[in-house]
Parts: sequence; structure tokens; C-alpha cells
Amino acid sequence: MNPVEVILRKRNGEILSRDMLQEFIRDYLAGDIDSSQMSALLMAIYFQGMTVDETRDLTDLYIRSGRQVKFLDIPSTVDKHSTGGVGDKITLMLAPIVAACGSSIPMISGRGLGHTGGTLDKLESIPGFRTDFSEQDFKKFVKTSGLAIISQTEDLVPADRQIYALRDTSGTVESLPLITASIMSKKIAEGAKHLVIDLKVGRGAFMQDLANAKKLGVLLQSTGEGFGQKVKIVYTNMNSPLGYYCGNALEIKETIDYLKGNAAPDIDIITRRLAREMLILNGTYLTSEAADKAVENVLNTGQALDKFREMIKQQGGDERVIDNPSLLPQATYEMPVISLKGGYVSSIDSRQIGYALVETGAGRRRLADKLEMAAGAYLPYKIGDKIEKGQELGKIYCNDKQKGFLAMEKVIDAYEFVNEVVEKEDLILE
Repeated sequence: MNPVEVILRKRNGEILSRDMLQEFIRDYLAGDIDSSQMSALLMAIYFQGMTVDETRDLTDLYIRSGRQVKFLDIPSTVDKHSTGGVGDKITLMLAPIVAACGSSIPMISGRGLGHTGGTLDKLESIPGFRTDFSEQDFKKFVKTSGLAIISQTEDLVPADRQIYALRDTSGTVESLPLITASIMSKKIAEGAKHLVIDLKVGRGAFMQDLANAKKLGVLLQSTGEGFGQKVKIVYTNMNSPLGYYCGNALEIKETIDYLKGNAAPDIDIITRRLAREMLILNGTYLTSEAADKAVENVLNTGQALDKFREMIKQQGGDERVIDNPSLLPQATYEMPVISLKGGYVSSIDSRQIGYALVETGAGRRRLADKLEMAAGAYLPYKIGDKIEKGQELGKIYCNDKQKGFLAMEKVIDAYEFVNEVVEKEDLILE
């Protein structure tokens, strides 16, 4: 079939058959359809959407484009996925916590998309840390230590790997069917039988409001269950940047701080809730009370920190960063961000902050961009906090002073203030 005909069909709002999708994806992977045509189809899907059946077909074709990992001797494998947010490093502390509680976590993660950071990028800021492992190594890590976080192998969901990157550069990240197919294909192919999804909602997320987030949640859950996967959705607030730090190496430092007992309140609340849901969903614990107690224990005894150390070591990283975070990449400049206004923080344009940090090199503007691992920001204030005019809002970390000043201006502009008291927002929305 002529690829232009497929593009036109979807542009005009028609339903694409499984055969059409299969042929288009196959020819794209073979190089017979170029990136501009795939981008055109992605944009048509972005505007016209897909039916539930189309989305399920797309997910299945992604999965079938490569191999699937099966943990036949570990039936209770569980994973977590976040739809992405500014400062969202929760996977980094959550995986060691849940593994230390006795669960097995095979996790195939992604890189930054748009204004949001990527788990793999953050982990690769640890000197020596690798994410490019074979399926055999992946299975070995999960069986011996209980967790592994790797990138997609060449033969694991190759269709998603190539289209994922194209979505970022073609402005089609926020499409619900494309999000669903990308997430669920990886999470099914990696061998996790249970999946908790942290669906971010707010100004720093791809889903700006709860109504649209619920549409995505229903699509994710029904798609996963159609492939025999148990899926739980937790809707969380993404109006303020999460935690105190944004940026790859900075978020690793904050992860280490957290696992040592120095927790940012918002990160702690969401991490503990997701850990509870994971441990109950896969049957490790039967009640919320038992799961919460187990999480508290592995944090207090240092078992979760030890598990993070073990993961770093098994994946080639320098485990000394646990005791000496200065071994992580360090920025040349640390620039204070001074508030030009005072009052109670009424809103934060977290998306603008995310894109401001992309300018410092903390994220990518183009697929080929090399990340500045030390770049980022310290932004401790949330909606409802009181700030005085001339007070330090935070800091920008960068290796290029001019880019740092540009980022600083955008960050300052992202905060809005009012004179009356603003109530703190709930972190768990539903």
C-alpha cells in the first residue's frame, strides 16, 4: 500500500486496519518509509486519535516487532511507569525500596521527552553506569538482585524505540494512543506481570487536567488487561516541580539523600503510596498496613539504600557516589534565582521550567544533543509557600553562564504570586 494513502486515511479521520498499520511500521523499520512520512502519520494520529481497537493493534505490533522477555519462574514481577514530570525521580528510589521488600522489578525505561527528564539519562550521570544490557544480563540482574533498569535492547520493541524518538522531535508526544502504545508495549514486552502507573496531572505534565488524564488511564488499563497484565493507575499532582532538584546528576544526589532519610515531603508521600500499590498488586503483601510497614522498615534500616548501591554496582556504575556524591558531575556555575515579587505562590508553570532547563543542557532540543549531566536547578518552593521580594527562589546549575541567565529569567517568570494565603494542593489526586 502507498504510505501516503495510509496517512490520508488517518488525516481524514478514518480507522486504520491492522494490516495497514503493520505494513506501514514494517516498511518504516526496513527504511522503505522515511521519517517525514512517519512523522506525518504520527501528526495525523495526534489530531484524529485512534479507537481502542486501533490502539491495541498498534501496541501489539510494537511488541511483535521484536522479542519478548518472559520470567516464567518469577510470576509476581512488578513495575512502575510514570507519564513524566519536571523533577520526577521517583523511579530511582521506588525501585530499590520495592526490591528490598522482596519483589522483582524488571524495568525497561526511557530517555527524556520534551520538557520532562528520563530515568536512563539520570542513571547514566553516575560514572560508569550502563543501561545497554542483553536480555540474558537483564534476566540475571532481576533474579539475583531483584531489580534492573535498562534501555530497550535492539530486538525489544524496536518499533517503539525508533518512533519514540521521532515523537519528541515531531511535536506528537501528548497523543493518548501513542502514549499508550509506547508505554504498554515496553511494559508487556519486558516481562512485568503487574504494573502501577503514576499518571501525572498538572502544568508540568503531559496531561494538564484530570478529565483527560482519566481518558488516558482507562486506555492504559484496558490495553494492559487485554494482554493479561494487571494494571493500577494512581493520579498524582504535577503542578509544582517534584522534590527539590531538577536535572540528571542533581536528581541522583536527591535520590541518595532520600534513601539516607533526608526526604522532600512531596517525593516521600508519592513514593510511599506507589510502593504500597506495587507490593499489594503483585501479592507481596495483602494489606496497606503491612506494605507500609515493610516500606518503613527498608528505609529505616538502610536496606533500600543498599539495594540502590547493589544496582549501581551490577550495572557498572561507581557505587562510591552513595558515600561521596561529589563524584557525580559538577556544574561550573551555581547561580542564585532571585524573586522579583513577593507573596504566596499561587501557580508554577512547571512546563516552562522544564524547557528552561533544556536550554542549560539538562534536556534535549534535538535527538542528537549531548546532555550536560550536571546542569539543572534547585527549586524547593511549592504552591502555597510564602516568598519575600528579593528572596532566593532557588539556584541554576550550568556550564554556560549565558544559558544560565536565560534559564533564570524563564524560571523567575514561571512563578505567580498573590497576597492572600494559598492552600497546599493534594499530591494524590485519585
